[in-house]
Order: sequence, then structure tokens, then C-alpha cells
Amino acid sequence: MGDKHRISFEPVGVEIEVTEDEKILDAAFRQGVHLMHGCREGQCSACKSYVLEGDLQMERYSTFACNDAEVEEGYLLLCRAHAYSDCTIELLNFDEDELLNSAPLQEITAEVAEIVPHTRDIVGLRLRTASPLQFKAGQYAELTIPGTEDCRSFSMATTPSTEDHVEFLIKKYPGGRFSALLEDGLAVGDSLLLRGPYGNFTLKKGHVLPLVLMAGGAGMAPVLSLLRHLAETADPRRIRFYYGARTAADLFCLDEIRALGERLADFGFVVALSESADGAGELGVAAEAGMVTDVVEAREPELHRAEVYLCGPPPMVDAALDLATRQGVPQDQVFYDKFTTSVSDDQ
Repeated sequence: MGDKHRISFEPVGVEIEVTEDEKILDAAFRQGVHLMHGCREGQCSACKSYVLEGDLQMERYSTFACNDAEVEEGYLLLCRAHAYSDCTIELLNFDEDELLNSAPLQEITAEVAEIVPHTRDIVGLRLRTASPLQFKAGQYAELTIPGTEDCRSFSMATTPSTEDHVEFLIKKYPGGRFSALLEDGLAVGDSLLLRGPYGNFTLKKGHVLPLVLMAGGAGMAPVLSLLRHLAETADPRRIRFYYGARTAADLFCLDEIRALGERLADFGFVVALSESADGAGELGVAAEAGMVTDVVEAREPELHRAEVYLCGPPPMVDAALDLATRQGVPQDQVFYDKFTTSVSDDQ
């Protein structure tokens, strides 16, 4: 373990202690300080901050997240940064309500309770937990690949009220080290190490604007978690959920979404099918041909009057962010998780 140093965060006046061999973001989580973050692999820029004082160095990162000119100027990614002296860092993006009020980082052993194929490339994984995992609807956790120290990040589809198990909806990738185990390698009764929670894709306390939710692929998981929580709390707002898939065969969880909608005051669900809408009429849901962002643009002319939640593959999220910008949605009304593959394979 390396030397210890103090990190002061401005303008929030929060301090943490960090060792030289741990990344600053990880040290913050360990001490119950919930800094803004996304991929935690140096690819998304959500944790980008500015160095006011101190000696810091970064591990490998994407120059799309923080380019060379920004690094020269003093910007860094907290998920990649190590401190080698006491430092003062300016947070560029933070949520004061969540900074010190989020669930602490937990590490628990969970048991595989069920593995369910939902579509040709989406699998449901339900883990039984000996003690409840504390988290907020919409957050994600890390699962360690058995026999290794490597882990993969997946969003919870359940809510904190489901105390005896946690559910994930996982996209299978060709050659993916974790997702391959869902076909051959993991079985009911096996143990997995779970660490979390992470993520800022959460409903904000006290907010009253209508909600527009957009998802694609395994982005269903955190949105389903939000919907379950909204139904549990009888949220009275207008809520619209748009899900993008390629064909009707790629749709799942439709019955539950319909049932959740019946418990909400003003809910609508529309699927957007980019390759073929054949067979959609038999599923009992509103379906349109095209990209999900095109469907939202046509159906939500007042998007700027809503809070927008986006989750799914990077191209979908990027297109949705462009739509939000064109429609004049304020940045503080847009929340997103951009699913990325790890530097090796899985999400």
C-alpha cells in the first residue's frame, strides 16, 4: 500500500483520504462520497474534474473522454487518477443531494438463483443475497468473473424493496468472458461476488417534471428498475417509456411493463423497431417502425418540459443526447447511462 494523501474537493468542501495505489474515485466510494461517474474505465468523461493543486497521474484512458489539450490544461478523470501528494480538485459535475447521501459501497457474496433467456441475446440473471443490497433504483453493480479478479458492470433491474434477491438483464457478447458463462459455466447455486452500488442514473428527490424514458438492449434493466420504483411509490407524473429494438423477437418484459403501467396515473409505452415491425401487432403494445429517437421526436414535441432518462448502447444514447440538445432540453434535465464494452470484451 502506498503513502496516504488528502484530497479536497471544491466547491463542495468535502475531503477524503487516498492511498497512492488506489484511484481517487474508488477511494471516494470507499468513504461514502458519491462523486459523479459513468463507465469508471476512462471512456465517458462523467467524472472529469480540474486540478487546482497537487501531483496526480492517470492510468490509461480514452482521449475522447479527456483530450491531450485538456490534460495539459489540468483536467483529469477521477476514475483513472492516482494522487502522489495532497491535492485540491474542482468538481465540474456534482449532485449535492447525492454527494453524501447515497448508499455506501458494499461487497457481498450472492448465490445464482435463476438464469432465464429473454431473447436471442438478453439473459436474465437473478442472484439471491444473504443480506439486502442497499442501492437506489437505476444503479449498477460489479460482478466478479469466477476464478479471476476481473469484473463486469451490470445494472440492477430490481428495486431496494426486493430485499432477498437482485436481478440483472445481461446482453450476451460473442466471446464475452462473463456473458459466455450464462450459457455454459454458471449454474443455480453457484456463488458470485457482487460490489456496488454505482451510478447516477437515479430518480431525483423532489422533482415533479414529466418523465420520458428511452432505452435499448440491456438498457431495459435500469429503466425497469425506475418503473418498478415509480409504481411502488404511486408516482403521479406523466411517464412515457420508449424502447428501441431491431425486431419484435427482441422485445421482452412486455407483460410486466403493461402491469406496471396500470399502477401508474399517466403511463404510455411505445416500442420502436429499426429493422422490421412484422409481428409487433400481435404483442399488444404500440409499435412503430424506425429508430427510437425518431419515434420520440415525433411523439414528444415538448421534450424540453420533461426529465429525460436514456440508457443503452452508445450510438442510441448519443443520438438521444443530440435530440435532447436540438429540442432545447436543459442539461440538468437529462440523465443517462451509456453502456460500453470493457477494454477486453463484455460490458
